[in-house]
Amino acid sequence: MRRLLLVAATAMAAALAATAGVALSQDAKMSFFVTSVGSGNGADLGGLKGADAHCASLAEAAGVTGKTWHAYLSSSTEDARDRIGRGPWFNAKGEKIADDVASLHSDANGITKQTALTEKGETINGRGDMPNRHDMLTGTRPDGTRIADQTCGDWTMSGAEGAAMMGHHDRTGLDDTAAARSWNSSHASRGGCSQEALKGTGGDGLFYCFATE
Repeated sequence: MRRLLLVAATAMAAALAATAGVALSQDAKMSFFVTSVGSGNGADLGGLKGADAHCASLAEAAGVTGKTWHAYLSSSTEDARDRIGRGPWFNAKGEKIADDVASLHSDANGITKQTALTEKGETINGRGDMPNRHDMLTGTRPDGTRIADQTCGDWTMSGAEGAAMMGHHDRTGLDDTAAARSWNSSHASRGGCSQEALKGTGGDGLFYCFATE
């Protein structure tokens, strides 16, 4: 009996160790995600520092620690492409998003509705879902450089004034144009920077986060 109990306990311990190893490996690899929630205050993210802190907070809550996270957002003085490190980047399931900055901003990137997962490894509603949440705040052109007047006051505005350039994480829109399929530069918000304005075009104040190392 004791031998059977010992064998069972050993097997259980091995299984738990293996599970923990897989979890740690996956956690260590994740370096890209879409925020599962926004600030709740439209495009007012507390500036770039506030957006970066939001990325870090969500990652840590999901069990991913020891990384420096930056939001993929441009401001009037910074380009989103220069904020996110060198790559490569992987989602919560270990799927590669891009090898480097150049491939991220090319047709070779792996961003789709199925791969642009949250920090929890969940998909985000896209076009055709209710509610649609595919608009991602970026403030950038397709090459990842800033559009200074489309960053909602450098991510500090949440009213009827201002505008934010947004991309479609699901790569779909009203038509099949390059803009409609762009993950980072599809269209500007309409009606300002409030939560209501962002929801009005199919958004929810969400954005991309990248580990910088």
